[in-house]
Amino acid sequence: MPVPALLLILAAVAPVPAEKPIYVTAYAGRPFISPMGEPFRAKSSVDDALARWFAQADANHDGVLTVDEMQADAARFFAKLDSDGNGDIDPDELIHYEWEVAPEIQVNSKPRRPRGERPLTEEEQGRRRSSTTAGLDGALQGAARYALLNIPEPVAAADVNLDRSITLSEFKQAGVERFRLLDTAHQGKLTLEGLKALLPPEKGRRVRRAKDSPDDRYGVPLPPAN
Repeated sequence: MPVPALLLILAAVAPVPAEKPIYVTAYAGRPFISPMGEPFRAKSSVDDALARWFAQADANHDGVLTVDEMQADAARFFAKLDSDGNGDIDPDELIHYEWEVAPEIQVNSKPRRPRGERPLTEEEQGRRRSSTTAGLDGALQGAARYALLNIPEPVAAADVNLDRSITLSEFKQAGVERFRLLDTAHQGKLTLEGLKALLPPEKGRRVRRAKDSPDDRYGVPLPPAN
């Protein structure tokens, strides 16, 4: 058989390569998502993930966070996400963040329970849905379920000029804006105990808001005016 004819036959019977599958990394237990979007997962039923983030961000270990420390924490996490080191988080790196680094933030994922907590009954799930008011269906969405601020995707939210590229400058400025939102007493510092009061309740209990009342935990700044 001529070689060209043989190649045609082999091409006809060769299996069509399947599309590359997408794998989502899964983690057990309820995480804490830092203001800049970094996940901290409880290592045991008594581990305080929020406290671990706070201790890491509190560079001088004086028990308070300043805006400079928040910016430094933002820059550190930015360097982890900027895998090619070119100075911005591009769409591919953002996908890696959403699917591999912090898959818990995906809107359609089920909320994670603390380690050792029993699954909710259907009745309890119904009460949880009816007691929340911040999301599209009355519940917090994405990262906001595990965070101090109501920002469903905290990394993408730093792209204030919407050019699909997040620069270090944008990310650090987002750190400043989020610090200001968390500093409700306007003292220029954050304490661990003060931040714990801002966490969404694990059991779904939430203060009811008036119908048109804004959520003061929301923190996505508008693009700068031209």
